[in-house]
Amino acid sequence: MWNRLNKSMMVCQMMFGLSFYGVMVILTRFFLEDLGYSEADTMMVVGAFSSIGPLFAIAGGFIADKFLGSYRSLTISYFGFALGYTLLVLGASTSNVPMSLVGIALASYARGLMSPSYPSLFKRTFKTQEEFENGYPVNYSVNNIGALFGQYLFPMFVLAIGFNGSFMLSASMAFVAFIILIVSHKPLLTVGAEIDQQPVSPKNWLLFSLVSLGMIGLVFFMFSNMDIGQNIVYAIGAAAILYFISLMIKANKADALKMGTILIMTVLTTAFFVYYGQMMTSMTMVTINTMRGDLFGFIPIAPEASMAMNPLWCILGGPVIAMTFTSLEKRNINFSTATKVGFAFILTAIAFGILTVAVMSVGPEAVIRPEVFLAIHFFQAFAEVIVGSMVVAFILSVAPKHIENFSVSLFSVAIALSGIVGAVFSTSIALEKGQAITQEIVQTVYGDYFSLLTMLAVVMVLVAFFASFIIRKMLEKSAEAEKMVLSEA
Repeated sequence: MWNRLNKSMMVCQMMFGLSFYGVMVILTRFFLEDLGYSEADTMMVVGAFSSIGPLFAIAGGFIADKFLGSYRSLTISYFGFALGYTLLVLGASTSNVPMSLVGIALASYARGLMSPSYPSLFKRTFKTQEEFENGYPVNYSVNNIGALFGQYLFPMFVLAIGFNGSFMLSASMAFVAFIILIVSHKPLLTVGAEIDQQPVSPKNWLLFSLVSLGMIGLVFFMFSNMDIGQNIVYAIGAAAILYFISLMIKANKADALKMGTILIMTVLTTAFFVYYGQMMTSMTMVTINTMRGDLFGFIPIAPEASMAMNPLWCILGGPVIAMTFTSLEKRNINFSTATKVGFAFILTAIAFGILTVAVMSVGPEAVIRPEVFLAIHFFQAFAEVIVGSMVVAFILSVAPKHIENFSVSLFSVAIALSGIVGAVFSTSIALEKGQAITQEIVQTVYGDYFSLLTMLAVVMVLVAFFASFIIRKMLEKSAEAEKMVLSEA
């Protein structure tokens, strides 16, 4: 199952995790302290950074399908990361807000190029769909190895080498991944789709360049004007979904039913990642304001580095989830992807239930121990592994081949929409600059917010299980339609 190609791609994925999540974990303090943003504005920018990149997977999927192919799009994306982080270095060195926003805009666009290209090219390095589905959760864990070390170590790097040195370290790691892809270009092109193996015309290079400049400019505008930017996210997300629906209407009955299941999974994924996005926004603010002490009394951890607990559990969760469902399938116990998403919402409800109890029972000192957040991230990380790895595999298994990359980009659209929605929700707990953290504020402001999220997660469990039933019926009707076409032929 494993070979040199998929192993080298997983190294690139780990470099992405190290560099991207290392940058993300220090952005909150960078905007709060160096650039002088408020809590509400910082949560919107960081939430947008985590979500706007996936939104531009729409453009990335179109570019991969029509202009460049998956390999070229993926290679260019890593060069874009390296250049974007380099611009962040310049912005941090001079406390230049526009330069910093251009840097994260370029990195966001690069993520959009990468998101649909990586899984479709990675899939082709395996011999069968079954091997890919079993291997993709392991790839998810490898990505989280990078995320773990990035999120845990970068707050410490800032103390030693500052924000500019930390951003330069991220740029270097992204450039290493770029070099790996360049070195592996011949074998990757061999296993790639037909468009990967054909030369790109000058017209397509020109169109790609113009589209890219336009997208980067749009992202910069969105970061600079977040009130308008969030509406642009909604509009682009809605346009992508409407375009997908138009393709579904034109498709034959079998493909249309399969595409309908992708839409249902997109809705479930959007709801789930509203919870995931809290880790970068509301939960980060809670940890900065309340988390004190060393983990287990001897492991030093900065409050904003609590996000590192998520990839720590994801590293373990990938193999555990893969082995658990593989073992069940050998015993003829098969759960649909939507049912598995229902299990993920159960884990999410437990995670946010623990967080609610923690903030509601906080003492007069308004301190929450790191071990509480370790338990919260345990449940949420296992939920993330289920949704993050299995929904993409499901989409690839049912999507028509000619719109494979665009179909995968709907998963990223879900992340984008949920990130902005989650960030908007999070601003409801933003405090004024200099406001003292008291027991009453923690219990009322934070407590009410997270108790509401917990109750909504319970509701989503029921919604996901009902969606599983609907999807199963749709796939059965799709199979019947395909048989009819074959019999008529």
